[in-house]
Amino acid sequence: MDHAAALASTTDPTSQALVALLLAALFIVLAFEKAHRVLVVLTAVAVLWTITYLTPWRLLTFEAAARALDLNVLLLLAAMMALVGVLKETGVFAWAVDRIVAAFGDRPVAAIAILWWFTAIASAFVDNVTTVIFVTPIVLATIKRLNAPPLPVLLPMIMAANIGGTATLIGDPPNIMIGSGAGLTFLDFLAHLTVPVALMMVGLHWWGAHRLRRLMPDTPLTVDAVPDASVTDPGLLKWMTLISGLVLVGFLTHGATGMPAAVPAVLGAAAALLVQDIRYLSSNRPSHEERRHGILHVLEREIEWPTLTFFAFLFILVGAAVETGLIATFAHWLESGILAGRDAFGLGEKGTILLAAILVLWVAGALSALMDNIPFVAVSIPVIGAIVATLPGDTGVLWWALSLGACLGGNGSPIGASANVTTLGLAEREGRRITFGEFARTGVRITLFTLIVSTVFLAAFVLIGDTTARNGGLVILGVAAIVAAVRRQVARRG
Repeated sequence: MDHAAALASTTDPTSQALVALLLAALFIVLAFEKAHRVLVVLTAVAVLWTITYLTPWRLLTFEAAARALDLNVLLLLAAMMALVGVLKETGVFAWAVDRIVAAFGDRPVAAIAILWWFTAIASAFVDNVTTVIFVTPIVLATIKRLNAPPLPVLLPMIMAANIGGTATLIGDPPNIMIGSGAGLTFLDFLAHLTVPVALMMVGLHWWGAHRLRRLMPDTPLTVDAVPDASVTDPGLLKWMTLISGLVLVGFLTHGATGMPAAVPAVLGAAAALLVQDIRYLSSNRPSHEERRHGILHVLEREIEWPTLTFFAFLFILVGAAVETGLIATFAHWLESGILAGRDAFGLGEKGTILLAAILVLWVAGALSALMDNIPFVAVSIPVIGAIVATLPGDTGVLWWALSLGACLGGNGSPIGASANVTTLGLAEREGRRITFGEFARTGVRITLFTLIVSTVFLAAFVLIGDTTARNGGLVILGVAAIVAAVRRQVARRG
């Protein structure tokens, strides 16, 4: 047996079943929260390797596990956490919270809702993981300042990040993969997905604001409750604004430069730490023992190592699902289901495309709630490509179905999307712990709502055309805006 064959995973049904059982067990144990999530996923990987090396079923070797680690995600998270850690030292987050409170001091629910919308819009034009790393400190500080309940503030913010990231090519990693595989541009995503995403955000806003008002009615804050925080280090803030801007340019130009998102993030983190260190040493002469600033402080206090460790081991488990062929099996079941449904119901051209779009949407949504969506999307792209090539009619809607399902399904559980795990880790560090059950009770509802909205839009795309569907959505958004404005005027007069 050669070296490559020795490293290859076995792809028989037993191997796939073992990996499926491990993933199911991981999900169940995480849901009961009887142990820390890092210990749970570490144990699952230990069982995986025990089976791999001590039984005939090679699920994933150590060497193959190294390939399963997504360094782009891990380094992006670590670098952006470091960047935000340096930015905290300028006092800009406290300053931003004060500006928000000053503008909406008599309407705390509106202040929080503005943060949800900002998160969604920023997630569309940067990426949702980077956005939540920047926005979460501001949201946590706003919660503290307004004495707001953490759960109904943080969870809609996370959902907004995943919803907003769905709208564009660069908002969520699956969209980048779909755009590349299907030849879709930034403007294609914007044209087809902006309207349904905006409607989802309107629904999220209404539900989240209604829930918040029951818990914290709008009451004017006292003067003492609105202190005037100021930027503590304007010089460092200027440097950080420049560095953050260059990092953003790096994100937006990745198509031209070929740089993965982690590269500009790491360059930016290195520049930020270097600037901070040089500025510190220019005004201080610390001894070796006193040098508890800069990189040591950031590495020890600002980078969320448990979150990164959880991601690393989770990537290994998902890697086993890829290497054993489990995810490919799911994808081919999807293809078989579409063809079987067409034959069983005698569907015509539009009926077959609609059935295919709905199946792709809901299967992608369900699987994305249970595991990282990137591997599923990776193996689904050639399957969808084959279906698009064989079915008659305008089958481009299948790509939008895959995008909507993969991105929105992540809201279904705490481990469904990188933005979820990252935000929960950052919140837990600040003493704002959200349990698996608390997240799922909200996440499943929002996921079902967004998938239903997606189903309606996909049906409209197929049956009446994408232009008419978009125009109808814009009319609904316009009516919603008018109703909101009228209600606001009535509330002010009352």
